[in-house]
Amino acid sequence: MWNFIKNREPNIHMKRLFEPFLSYRHFRTRAVDRQNTSSTGLYGFDHLKSPKGFQRFVDEAIERSSELIDYISGMPSSAEIIRAMDEISDTVCSVVDSAELCRQTHPARGFVEEAIKASMKINVYLHFLNTNHTLYNAVKKAEQDGHLLTEEARRTALHLRIDFEKGGIHLPSGKLDRVNQLNMDAHKLCREYGENIINDPGYVDIFPASRIPRQIQHLLKPIYRLTSGVSKESLGSYEDEQEKGFRIITEPRTLFSVLQLTPDEQVRKMAYLKGSSVPHANHEVLDKLINSRHELAQIMGCKSYAEFVMQLNMASSPEVVVSFLQEMSNMVKEKADEEFNTIRNLKRDVCGQRCVDLEPWDEAYYTTMMKSSAYNLDSAVVPSYFSLPQCIEGLKLLVKSLFGASFDSVPMAPGESWHPDVLKMCIHHPEEGDLGFLYLDLFSRKGKYPGCATFAIKGGRKISETEYQLPDYQHFAGTRVALDFAETPSNLFEYYARDYRVLKKFARHYSTGEVIPEKLVKSLNGARDMFAATELQRQIFYALVDQTLFGEQLSVPRDTNSIVAHLKRQQSNEKHVEGTHMHIRFSHFLTYGAGYYSYLYAKCFAATIWKKLCQEDPLSPTTGTLLRTKLLQYGGAKEPADLLTDLVGDGIVRYHNGGIVPDVTSCLEELKLLDDKNRHIGK
Repeated sequence: MWNFIKNREPNIHMKRLFEPFLSYRHFRTRAVDRQNTSSTGLYGFDHLKSPKGFQRFVDEAIERSSELIDYISGMPSSAEIIRAMDEISDTVCSVVDSAELCRQTHPARGFVEEAIKASMKINVYLHFLNTNHTLYNAVKKAEQDGHLLTEEARRTALHLRIDFEKGGIHLPSGKLDRVNQLNMDAHKLCREYGENIINDPGYVDIFPASRIPRQIQHLLKPIYRLTSGVSKESLGSYEDEQEKGFRIITEPRTLFSVLQLTPDEQVRKMAYLKGSSVPHANHEVLDKLINSRHELAQIMGCKSYAEFVMQLNMASSPEVVVSFLQEMSNMVKEKADEEFNTIRNLKRDVCGQRCVDLEPWDEAYYTTMMKSSAYNLDSAVVPSYFSLPQCIEGLKLLVKSLFGASFDSVPMAPGESWHPDVLKMCIHHPEEGDLGFLYLDLFSRKGKYPGCATFAIKGGRKISETEYQLPDYQHFAGTRVALDFAETPSNLFEYYARDYRVLKKFARHYSTGEVIPEKLVKSLNGARDMFAATELQRQIFYALVDQTLFGEQLSVPRDTNSIVAHLKRQQSNEKHVEGTHMHIRFSHFLTYGAGYYSYLYAKCFAATIWKKLCQEDPLSPTTGTLLRTKLLQYGGAKEPADLLTDLVGDGIVRYHNGGIVPDVTSCLEELKLLDDKNRHIGK
């Protein structure tokens, strides 16, 4: 159960009196109330009115879970076992997920510190749950007796049993203890890796300030240094003067802007080298994480960590994944080579030197130059049509057009929010009522998680025949699906964000109200596709690094730096510069270890769904109904391949060496990378 709880993206009234299972009252969160003006706690949990409330939050979760364990130990019916297990999961996940969200986003140090304590305490309890043979035996009984009423319940039992076994519960005590230690070590190392990225982003100081283009100066910190100069008052004497410069904090978003828009090659080079070589501490952290995960996999009878994590994925094995990635790599190589030569030739023309090489810090700058020139794009103009209020209007449009529901801001109860910028949105269907709630915390601030992310707070689950806990088993709610299926909906909805038929309905200039010009949208899409093969090749490289680092290990320790350098030379045209290490701040190794290929799976699935179902009329209610009833509403309750095939028919998945891979035809056609040879391979 460790694996099943720990990977969840990241007023509780627990019933202490244990009544017959079907008649006790499940706790509900205040977040379910659409307009609640009475005081509550953080995220609608009554306990979280103050930081210390996290202590009681954990204690009551443990209390309630213990009651459920006692109930399960009596071996009720299989259906009751699965329902009780699902509530244990829901109860514990409420604490795990709330503590993680608080730790990553809350501005008050007191709340953050208590959330960390709560996380540590609930993780100790997770160890108890994951090694509890009473629960494991009950789940096996439920899976084997064949009296579960629904296919979803049977699937839940199967997944629960596998999740227990991935935690090593079926192993002898010595091996189980080692598995638990390795899991705890990996958890600690992942946190340390992430904290190092935040704490040591690197920086370079640039003088004079004129070397930095004006359009990115607001991203940087002004700095000053003393220089000696001639005094105006007394010719011949000297005094100190201040020279202005800028400090570039080389975290990824700022670094990319610098690489894109800075004409000074030396500035780009310094920023790239620094940003690609920190944090140094993560060399050791990543090596330890790789070793811990590999040892864990071997104890579990697997050849590699990649094999271990793919048991319930569509791909089913690392061999299927690597074969798929190599196949795609071969398909895009010729076009990627052409694109590389085009970029290099532009640099040579600009520099007036025919023998100059294209360096890693050059690509973003020259591709941006070419896109702007080819499509007359001004990077400062595009954001004018996508102010935050207009983007929210776009979300409302999608929800209304596709699903016949509203997506509106609703008031929060006093104490529910953690920052004045946070919005609470409700999805409401006129016939079905409230379908779910979403907090939007969209602005950066000191101490907040720096990237784009979603955090679960409460999953959907059926409480009784008449009650449903909003957003049927929370085990399969939302994104709790096979990893190589999880990114498919988000990739699909990216198409809506670049289709003029959609954009013209909400994208308006923030000051004039002008609808975004169709010509501008066409230019944006054209520019986006100019170097599609290069970008696809880069994603394939990342996925292969991921597979290699967490794949089968040699008898002698491997040097991760050499592995990454070798793959870069093999899989891309970009030079490898000694001393640079992309793998020490690639956080997907933590959450997507051996699973980064999932983004490429999703890209291919989404391209096929768009072409076959959505492209003709993207805002059609019929399209929305199909997306909801055949794909989105199930979460992880059905096999992904069955959902995809049921949605669009044949031609979206392929069966290969015992696993499932996407059909790449639609994706490569869209990017103009499909020739007759590739067309045959991709099917």
